[in-house]
Amino acid sequence: MGQLHISLDPAKVGPDAASLQRALRAMIIGQDEAINHVVDVYQMYVTGMSAPGRPIANFLFLGPTGSGKTRTVEALAEALVNNPSAVVKIDCAEYQHGHEIAKLIGSPPGYLGHRETHALLSQETLDQYHSKTVNVSFVLFDEIEKASDVLWNLLLGILDKGILTLGDNERVDFSRSMIFMTSNLGAAEMAALISPKLGFNTAQLCTVSGNPDDKLDRKLSNTGEQAARRKFTPEFMNRIDKVVVFKPLRARELRRVLDIELANVQRRVLNSSMGTSFVFTATNSGKTFLLSEGTDLRYGARHLKRAIDRLLVRPLSHLIASGQVSSGDWIQVDFDAKAQRLVFTREAEDLGLTAMAQMAQAGVGSSPMFLQATA
Repeated sequence: MGQLHISLDPAKVGPDAASLQRALRAMIIGQDEAINHVVDVYQMYVTGMSAPGRPIANFLFLGPTGSGKTRTVEALAEALVNNPSAVVKIDCAEYQHGHEIAKLIGSPPGYLGHRETHALLSQETLDQYHSKTVNVSFVLFDEIEKASDVLWNLLLGILDKGILTLGDNERVDFSRSMIFMTSNLGAAEMAALISPKLGFNTAQLCTVSGNPDDKLDRKLSNTGEQAARRKFTPEFMNRIDKVVVFKPLRARELRRVLDIELANVQRRVLNSSMGTSFVFTATNSGKTFLLSEGTDLRYGARHLKRAIDRLLVRPLSHLIASGQVSSGDWIQVDFDAKAQRLVFTREAEDLGLTAMAQMAQAGVGSSPMFLQATA
């Protein structure tokens, strides 16, 4: 047997992990650290390298509202099982009192309502989205800081041993589960750090930020982790595999989020139950106006989505309902600086389904040459 001395690359991921990474980066903007950690633990699981007798991974996601914490979990479910709703989501605001934990684990025998109370964290609930190719459960404890101490203590056993004992003594196995906990702890302190650095104001939205400030990112991460350690006990924090701090989205990242959201609106138009299929495109000035109206450091991407609904989706619904647009139309959305509002113009009509599909996929319908090429 000949002696080999071949250098190996431990940073290289397998094809399944690479595909998952690409899918997540297409849906989640500006949070590559979270994506990388999720992909790493998934690859450990599929290669059989996960630690036995405990969940696949325990994550604590920190950061301001609208930065993508919950969306990352939904995107993971969408990428792996093609269903963003395949997440067992526990809204911890509903468990601020100790007695409410019975809704999760069921009442023990002898207690009033034992037979009427069905545990939300049953084995059947965990495994309902398993398939032959993907047998992973996604469990999300949203806004974990709002829960009662009783829930935190309940989680200690799940996070450490991957086992939960229900009220009727049935045991639930979490060894094939990825557990995520989200929290807004430290968000106010992070906002105070980032606001003077990045200048989140309307006048600067047209300017794309340069490379992220690594020093600032480290400060944000430290701020979030310190807030979590002040809130939770050492026993709780010690059972978390990775604390990931989601940074507030910068102007450059919000522009990419805007493009994704506009594509989502276009899909809604094409799949509308009204049967009015048309395409719309937004000019650069139109997009800049949506960004200016939809950027708020305190609310992140959610504020941008509300601005899109208010300024774009609502007017489009009026155009559909009043019969001003028909199937096959191409509508251009522009910004009127004098009126300080979006304006809608029909630029073409009677487009075929193929042409509309290509325009929607390309997202560049404003070129007459493109229309001629697809006619």
